[in-house]
Amino acid sequence: MATSKQQAKDKFDWANKGPAFVIQKHDATNLHYDFRIEVNGVLKSWVVPKGPSTDPSEQRLAIPTDDHKLNYADFEGTIPDEEYGGGTVMVWDRGSYRNLKSESDSNEGKSVEQQIDDGHITIWLEGEKLTGGYALTRTDMGDDERWLLVKMDDDKADARRNPVSTEAESVKSDRSLADIKKQE
Repeated sequence: MATSKQQAKDKFDWANKGPAFVIQKHDATNLHYDFRIEVNGVLKSWVVPKGPSTDPSEQRLAIPTDDHKLNYADFEGTIPDEEYGGGTVMVWDRGSYRNLKSESDSNEGKSVEQQIDDGHITIWLEGEKLTGGYALTRTDMGDDERWLLVKMDDDKADARRNPVSTEAESVKSDRSLADIKKQE
């Protein structure tokens, strides 16, 4: 019998090349993006207020938030206002990722979990909107823990492109946030 982790993974044919990542556009108290990566059977999550960039010169604030179950990666809809995270959620981007530090001889194969503990994560995204290397770096710890999400300077970097503004629809349903809210 398949484990719940395997059942969740089987649903995500879009993440068949490795662990899953998803970026959900979330219109809650404030519009933001939830950047989530699969680590040890859960989605490690950061709130990115301005959304991800494809420009290596732009640093985006990333605030850690609660881990989510793997099956949440496919959620798109409206959470009632009285519930935690109330608001409309869209699957803005999704795909798989590779751990770049496991591929580097100089870093002796650090797991993503070890990188989180160390405060510096480097991964390669293979998404429908975002592709290439991204780094998450912790800048503050404690109750006000903060990270920065930065596009690495590789052949997928593009300072002219702004997918947060120009690619606003869901990769799951091709709907806008307003359409999702109306239809839920």
